[in-house]
Amino acid sequence: MAIISGGKALRMQAKMPVIVNGDMAISQRSTSETGITAGSNGYHTVDRFRFNEGADPGAAFTMSQETLSSGNAYVNGFNYALKMDCTTADGSLGGDDFIDIEQRIEKQDLVAFKKGTANAEKFTLAFWVKATKTGTNIVEMQDQANDRAVSATYTINTTNTWEHKVVNFPADTTGSFGNDQSLGLILRWYLLAGANYQAASLQTAWGGAATNARANGQVNNGDNTSNNWHLTGVQLEIGEYDSTTIPPFQHESNETNLDRCKRYFQRISRPTHGGNTVLAGVNSAVNNLAMVNLPVEMRAAPSVSQTGSSITLYSPDGGSNASASNPTLSAGTFGTNGGRFLWSRTGNIYAGFWVDLDNANSFYNFDAEL
Repeated sequence: MAIISGGKALRMQAKMPVIVNGDMAISQRSTSETGITAGSNGYHTVDRFRFNEGADPGAAFTMSQETLSSGNAYVNGFNYALKMDCTTADGSLGGDDFIDIEQRIEKQDLVAFKKGTANAEKFTLAFWVKATKTGTNIVEMQDQANDRAVSATYTINTTNTWEHKVVNFPADTTGSFGNDQSLGLILRWYLLAGANYQAASLQTAWGGAATNARANGQVNNGDNTSNNWHLTGVQLEIGEYDSTTIPPFQHESNETNLDRCKRYFQRISRPTHGGNTVLAGVNSAVNNLAMVNLPVEMRAAPSVSQTGSSITLYSPDGGSNASASNPTLSAGTFGTNGGRFLWSRTGNIYAGFWVDLDNANSFYNFDAEL
């Protein structure tokens, strides 16, 4: 969009949406993971959408990035969704059991809500959802730093049909989010919740997060292996809107969306142009060392891991190459822009070595998730 000022056109840049990857288009880790259940807390498929469970419910899911080709969400501009397919049912939940899907948001991305001030703004959450099981579902906001939460309901009216939901949350004049890169707000879509989370009236005003009223009325989306639950088109807006006034979903370019996701997680893999070599290094007395510059600055200094079984260190050894397969990643020092790999020293790997990622399933992972 451009405006005219003094005969000159000034381009105004649209603000970034609060939600990252709300169209579910980026899935760096995997497009499908089976056996998502107790002990599986974390990120598995669609970037920035986290599986979370408590008290070890027996339900299990396949979590995937779904490609859409029909339905209301598709005709409204969404090509991908997060899909939760129940593969092991649990129809008798323990009191403290729950499963939810989360997006975690940095404090500095929430400043405009003015939470904790006299001018605090209301929140509107909109999303497309499809589920096999009809009935009441709960979505929650949790202010992690101030231990405050608020919940709201949405209803699945028609089985296996994409429906657009617009959910309002009140302003909160207590507890500022702050303004840094640490965790500020958790958005939480419950899939199931035990009796201890449904033991009182739903907490629809901001209050203490440790409450038995967080998910009252939540249906059990994990009580039958025919159950699916799907989500896409997630947006969080400042102020109060309804289905007729909610601003359009702000689609970003794939490049921008991917870069925003890489702020939290990125990986080095085999280059798509066909070559293998990605790192070159030198030796110390006890380690092989290599430096790497990350293409996108991360939220915080990442943890680093090596996955896959086809990683090889090579170095010249006379007329041929010496090699060490799947070297042990021992330690390293990384900041937000990159750092140093350390592998336990392999005797026949000399200075001037290089690293090959020999297939598409071998990676170095950089994780700065909230």
